[in-house]
Amino acid sequence: MHQRWDVEGSSRAALRSDYVHRMSLHNLTRPPALSPGDTVGICTPSVPAHTRFRAKYLHGVEVLRSMGFSVVEGPLTARAVSRGHRAGTPRERAAELNALFADPQVRAIICTIGGANSSSLVPYLDFEQIRAQPKVFCGYSDVTSLHLALMRHAGLSTFYGPAVMPSFGEWPDVLPETKASFLDAVTRTSPSPRSLVPPTRWSNHFRDAAGDAWRTEPRQFQDNPGWRVVHPGEAEGSALVVNLNTLRSNAGTPEFPDMQGAVLFIEDMSTGPALAERGFRHLAAMGVFEQVAAVVWGKVEFRSQPDAPDTLEALLLEAIGRVPDIPVVTDFDCCHTVPMLTLAQGVPVRVHAPANGFANITVLEPMVSVPS
Repeated sequence: MHQRWDVEGSSRAALRSDYVHRMSLHNLTRPPALSPGDTVGICTPSVPAHTRFRAKYLHGVEVLRSMGFSVVEGPLTARAVSRGHRAGTPRERAAELNALFADPQVRAIICTIGGANSSSLVPYLDFEQIRAQPKVFCGYSDVTSLHLALMRHAGLSTFYGPAVMPSFGEWPDVLPETKASFLDAVTRTSPSPRSLVPPTRWSNHFRDAAGDAWRTEPRQFQDNPGWRVVHPGEAEGSALVVNLNTLRSNAGTPEFPDMQGAVLFIEDMSTGPALAERGFRHLAAMGVFEQVAAVVWGKVEFRSQPDAPDTLEALLLEAIGRVPDIPVVTDFDCCHTVPMLTLAQGVPVRVHAPANGFANITVLEPMVSVPS
């Protein structure tokens, strides 16, 4: 029987009692691989940036089309309306996502951007319908709340990866490293393991999309030598890729994941020593670092107090404390900086972090399934 969760009544209690133990990070359903010509749907689960920075949004849509995809907007996104900090009410935003998952022509769903309120959709999502029609779902940052909900309640492996505006909307084209990683993740069904390759360059150069800077200022890049080893070791586990701030906002909810044996990839858009210490200590107090097999910390886009005596890496090790040795790696490129790698939730990965040198991360299985 169809069931739609609703905040009126006992839906949250039902989520806790009926669903909280059903889905595991280690046995998620991988959606069918994409092919040229497939239809990509666009949803706006939080901030209506596609209305405020219209030119950048429309450019991102055209870039997706140039990659060989047919593109359709969800009904709310197509209306291009704004309710201040959000694109619509929680019901309206959830209805858009439900409609895209229910549409048999739509093979993938990509978010316009993040924001702060994707979690508001969760009580209204049709998880039974989503489970019945698994498809690629991609986004990052605040979209972490939807990743967690879709994993926990629909058993779906989603993709922490590029969004329409900040990624595909890059001028004059999506960065080749971002594009290659995304296509590799959502189209490759070969069973052979693949090594994730650090881009040779990276950027946190802010170019304002309110005017023309996003397409008139040449992007400034820095060299990217590789992913730094903070604590050596080797581990295998299921990938869990999250935004730290959004993960913590899900603490105490049915959506907070079981991290036993996971390789935890965490990132934050903006942080410094004070906020990082608070975030890392929160995870430590919840026992996260005693459960995970490895920790991989992403690059920070806006880093406050860069000259502070305590580095973020030192604070992370301090928070991990006296637990069994696990590899700890930093400067990973699945985060708010560009280029951005794409990684599927729950896919088995291996982290090799030698005492001397840079870390290697290997994806051990396909991130998508062979289409029927």
